[in-house]
Amino acid sequence: MQTATSKLTKKYQATIPEPVRSLLHLESGDEIAFDIEGDHVHLRKARPLDLAFAQSVEDTLTEWATKADEEAYRDL
Repeated sequence: MQTATSKLTKKYQATIPEPVRSLLHLESGDEIAFDIEGDHVHLRKARPLDLAFAQSVEDTLTEWATKADEEAYRDL
């Protein structure tokens, strides 16, 4: 098993290591999906179905979308 690591920035962003990018055939601008199972997260290249689902529910996820909410929950 190969392990690759990346460090989080203050904005909780991380660079995807080259071995992972190569394995998943990721290019700049590609979208990725995080599959969550218990305390495990699997990273994969997003499929068209993932993107269609996200777009279909996007307008319903505005309950906590204010600037005040962003500020209040930034450090979680």
